[in-house]
Amino acid sequence: MIQSMILTTQKSKDYELLDSGEGEKLERFGDIILSRPDPQALWHKELSKTEWAKNNGCFSNGEWKLNKDVPNSWQIELAGLQFLIKPTAFKHTGIFPEQLPNWEWLHASCSMIHDFQPEVLNLFGYTGGASLVCAKAGAKVVHVDGSKSAITWAKENAKLSGLEDKPIRWILDDTQTFVEREIKRGRKYDGIIMDPPSFGHGPNNELWKIEEHFLNLIDNCIKILSDKPLFFLVSGYSAGYSAIAYQNNLIAIQKKFGGTIEFGELTIEEARSSRFLPCGIFARWKR
Repeated sequence: MIQSMILTTQKSKDYELLDSGEGEKLERFGDIILSRPDPQALWHKELSKTEWAKNNGCFSNGEWKLNKDVPNSWQIELAGLQFLIKPTAFKHTGIFPEQLPNWEWLHASCSMIHDFQPEVLNLFGYTGGASLVCAKAGAKVVHVDGSKSAITWAKENAKLSGLEDKPIRWILDDTQTFVEREIKRGRKYDGIIMDPPSFGHGPNNELWKIEEHFLNLIDNCIKILSDKPLFFLVSGYSAGYSAIAYQNNLIAIQKKFGGTIEFGELTIEEARSSRFLPCGIFARWKR
């Protein structure tokens, strides 16, 4: 079975999308309200300029402009985990709340296994959300990212969430190089997660271009799936592709192992309206 769907993150204790429109979004992370650009918000804002002006900081002209009372970092809870929020370059904060439905799906996929401990590979793992969810559910996790600062941040999140002693291997490496080594080593994984950027570099300046390297990475990842894999998740934020392009790559897995494929958009629901902000795409296979 192949099914299209829209996955939605709703308001929670420490996160909500307050408003969006005219190329911007207004979000609350804990007690801190931030405004930042979002080109998908091609509609009018609902809140007044006065309400938007109450933010604690905004990203404008390529940099953050934060009030003096905003700390360098602060802690929030999401999906039962603790995360450090840090306004960084490229308008990011260290977390993508739209991934919450995928995290819930990963937790359920790992939790349903009782006769063995699943081994999960998280590529382009960033600050660790998916890795921590799987580890909390009982999986062994290999977390790979090409950024030393992102891995340090992920370890901080693991400690804050009380998961620092869980079996997570933190690997600083180029994703493509690492997977090729795993093929040679004969390593196998029961679940694979990836959130590839459109462009990037590994720790030794290895080049990543999604249009040039994605298909080879997918092919190699299929080679390191176990004999009875549990899941394969691909998501994307800025690559510019349709979710259909991602799900088409999972059909080979479905033909080999059976199971179901789901694909579609990741969205966040505004807390005070019925509007949804599109935030990315996903495709996922489950046995």
